Amino acid sequence: MLPRKRGAAVASEEDPHKKARPAGSAQDDMAMAARPAAEIDEDLHSRQLAVYGRETMKRLFASNVLLSGLQGLGAEIAKNLVLAGVKSVTLHDEGDVELWDLSSNFFLSEKDVGHNRAQACVQKLQELNNAVIISTLSGDLTKEQLSNFQAVVFTDITLEKAVEFDDYCHSHQPPIAFIKSEVRGLFGSVFCDFGPEFTVLDVDGEEPHTGIVASISNDNPALVSCVDDERLEFQDGDLVVFSEVHGMTELNDGKPRKIKNARPYSFTLEEDTSSFGSYARGGIVTQVKPPKVLKFKPLKAAIEEPGEFLMSDFSKFDRPPLLHLAFQALDKFRSELRRFPIAGSTDDVQRLIDFAVSINETLGDGKLEAIDKKLLHHFASGSRAVLNPMAAMFGGIVGQEVVKACSGKFHPLYQFFYFDSVESLPVEPLEPADLKPQNTRYDAQISVFGAKLQNKLEQAKIFMVGSGALGCEFLKNLALMGISCDQTGNLTVTDDDVIEKSNLSRQFLFRDWNIGQPKSTVAATAAMAINSKLHVEALQNRASPETENVFNDAFWENLDAVVNALDNVTARMYIDSRCVYFQKPLLESGTLGAKCNTQMVIPHLTENYGASRDPPEKQAPMCTVHSFPHNIDHCLTWARSEFEGLLEKTPTEVNGFLSNPSAYVAAARTAGDAQARDQLERVIECLHNDKCETFQDCITWARLKFEDYFSNRVKQLTFTFPEDAMTSSGAPFWSAPKRFPRPLKFSSSDPSQLNFILAASILRAETFGIPIPDWAKTPNKVAAEAVDKVIVPEFQPKQGVKIVTDEKATSISSASVDDAAVIEELIAKLEEISKTLPPGFHMNPIQFEKDDDTNFHMDVIAGFANMRARNYSIPEVDKLKAKFIAGRIIPAIATSTAMATGFVCLELYKVLAGGHKVEDYRNTFANLAIPLFSIAEPVPPKTIKHQDLSWTVWDRWTVTGNITLRELLEWLKQKGLNAYSISCGTSLLYNSMFPRHKERLDRKVVDVAREVAKMEVPSYRRHLDVVVACEDDDDNDVDIPLVSVYFR
Repeated sequence: MLPRKRGAAVASEEDPHKKARPAGSAQDDMAMAARPAAEIDEDLHSRQLAVYGRETMKRLFASNVLLSGLQGLGAEIAKNLVLAGVKSVTLHDEGDVELWDLSSNFFLSEKDVGHNRAQACVQKLQELNNAVIISTLSGDLTKEQLSNFQAVVFTDITLEKAVEFDDYCHSHQPPIAFIKSEVRGLFGSVFCDFGPEFTVLDVDGEEPHTGIVASISNDNPALVSCVDDERLEFQDGDLVVFSEVHGMTELNDGKPRKIKNARPYSFTLEEDTSSFGSYARGGIVTQVKPPKVLKFKPLKAAIEEPGEFLMSDFSKFDRPPLLHLAFQALDKFRSELRRFPIAGSTDDVQRLIDFAVSINETLGDGKLEAIDKKLLHHFASGSRAVLNPMAAMFGGIVGQEVVKACSGKFHPLYQFFYFDSVESLPVEPLEPADLKPQNTRYDAQISVFGAKLQNKLEQAKIFMVGSGALGCEFLKNLALMGISCDQTGNLTVTDDDVIEKSNLSRQFLFRDWNIGQPKSTVAATAAMAINSKLHVEALQNRASPETENVFNDAFWENLDAVVNALDNVTARMYIDSRCVYFQKPLLESGTLGAKCNTQMVIPHLTENYGASRDPPEKQAPMCTVHSFPHNIDHCLTWARSEFEGLLEKTPTEVNGFLSNPSAYVAAARTAGDAQARDQLERVIECLHNDKCETFQDCITWARLKFEDYFSNRVKQLTFTFPEDAMTSSGAPFWSAPKRFPRPLKFSSSDPSQLNFILAASILRAETFGIPIPDWAKTPNKVAAEAVDKVIVPEFQPKQGVKIVTDEKATSISSASVDDAAVIEELIAKLEEISKTLPPGFHMNPIQFEKDDDTNFHMDVIAGFANMRARNYSIPEVDKLKAKFIAGRIIPAIATSTAMATGFVCLELYKVLAGGHKVEDYRNTFANLAIPLFSIAEPVPPKTIKHQDLSWTVWDRWTVTGNITLRELLEWLKQKGLNAYSISCGTSLLYNSMFPRHKERLDRKVVDVAREVAKMEVPSYRRHLDVVVACEDDDDNDVDIPLVSVYFR
């Protein structure tokens, strides 16, 4: 990880454990202001900043965390905290590394056995982020040592000690956040205590909802209606504030008001507005998110009266109270016997059950009526093991709780969370002998799942698509689990991307020296460093129809499972279609900020990924973006479009003409439309009117563009549609959501305006290959004087200018009856201009790159957007927020990514073991911000029935023999199906509507496909696939499976 800038010799300058105040307090803000703020590296942390924001990141940078217990769970928590960028992490562990630990702690290797666990983790942990101070403590902890931290986390501590430490933290001033978490086999727990009063500054991390007011009644209560541009997201009880209301100006006082009767486009205010001024027009209503104060119980009280448990799987609604009891029984077992129960030992299981029964008897009203002894058997038997998937999942959850404790961002877990995945166990009962340790790094996993399943894992053949954030976590998990670690196993990972700086804050297998290298190669090498036995092949091919010669039939048929680690729907849909075709299990997952989801796609048991789709994102109409923006997103969409048009598309068009003038001209003549005319006009403008030869020319160009965009166009728009303009129906033209714009007057003393002119000049100079003077790179007096030299012509609005107002219009270019004639004139002009250009002249198109803060790209886009926002009185945004929106940055953090892969790998045990029913599998949606866990069985595939036949998307009908089209129709007729159309790829082989197609009926299917579809079946493939459209005897369409004709 690249270091943040901070003072030299930090540890000696200031105590790394210096105490900060609780999140959200005034003292916290004062302490932060007094301390020199660590500079946020926005290139490195951009995806995390998109989730947390600057203030949360600053609080994290000032936080010191103690982490006690460095088995697998501790390692995962430490990784997530160091990637997040807390100020310091102090590791504590009194134990030494055992071979057993290698099942789940990826920082350790065989050579660390016998060394202190905490000290063995420091070096590799430090590599993740040099800006975080990492130190160790060994020996007994005292409660007084806890006062050096804002948050303390314990992953392996007795209940007695935990109560003592928590009491100290709870009563400390200011309180210290205390988190206790355990992973015991397939069971896990978390407890949080953030003190008697903890302020949550932002309960969910979502942007406040807004609406555009259409009308407000003078009534008690007042009815507020909003424009039907977008549905309102308000809920009853929300607080809102009003702004920009004309007429009923009393509402613009900034006072939060409670709403009720929330509807999609209206709500009522709990306020009497009958004496207010009459509503005239305008108004924005914005949700107010008040802080929330939580009162935590200390551990001792919470153990006795736990209150409501955070639920995850409602098919196990009665499970948390039993696990609450089970973890207490395990603590008692360990305290009295000084060890864990032995895997497979019926005596130890009985001892733990006895402890549980004994504790249950003391619970009074909270006593459980029945104790599930089978569940306690699984709990006891595997309790010594820290499984990697469980550690990854809980490492994500606990890591996020620490961030909440240090920052006040998101709602804490309140207060107990229990989880189990006993359905991950093999279907067949496990024999005690199969659970015995074999003196390998997988012994912990064997103690839960047995040696037979371990062998299956090691022999597995897995295809992992993608090796970014999810991919890095998956590779780490698979290496620790021993997946594909036998000679017969194989893990193929492919990703066509290379490593960028912004990846390093969560894609933890990469280091700063890997920037520019292929992701798959670096990630695979790092995974082999975790487990040298891993058989991994790294490819740089994009999995797509174009690479089916690489990922061919033999490749797919040899797989046991496919793991997606993708970041786009198109690729997911393609992999899903291949898994359905070859009937391979697909383990799908995705993240968005603090949210994650996982989906299991299991042949014949579940629906496939493509069976359900999210609705497409709503796009703003083109006329709104170009002339009538009403939010910053519209301004940024327009800004990026103008950036690409001016600096990438037009220079590319120029080069297209210069490289082959005759072909370019011929193409323009052939097109003969408004688009071709516009392109020619832009090329001529670039090479003639706006041609730049000096940097001063570039400044002139930028200054005149400013005048055109932010003054002249607005003057023309308001001339064509004055403020009092009416529509044809008699309504005010400038009614919500339209905002009436005002032209900007340029001033070189306005830093934002001057910065925009300079940034645009620099990029213009780059396209022309003009040297850039140093004075141009920061606003200064010389730069201001250069801009003020530019002579700006007076502008007069014109009559009869057409401005598109139709929301359905897809182009702002107006077609003309004489486009062809105009194109001829433009071609002649362009050919004349080309004669004046120096030999070899070409332009340098600029491709937008959001992740380089030194390239001026975001300066131009943010400047474009903010000047336009200023025209329309829309709140402006800083460059970082502009980058998120214009760069379409997907918010991402390490915690939700780790958790998602943990959930998926718990499912991978089931997939590779085989024999599980659909009710054993789990799909997950989780949101760490709230926090919410919604875990449920997958949906079975839709079954289609016809007569006595039934099939799903997983079925494929096969016909053996080199048959004719007529024979295929007859084969279907015997199933009661009348086929009327047969296609292959995108070509129609047969349709009953076309008389000439009947001539093909007696030809072989494969021969017709070869001729019509140009389909050459590769030598390694024995069959041809055709899609057949059928009807039943009542002329109802019947959707039948794909038909494979095995002709070889």
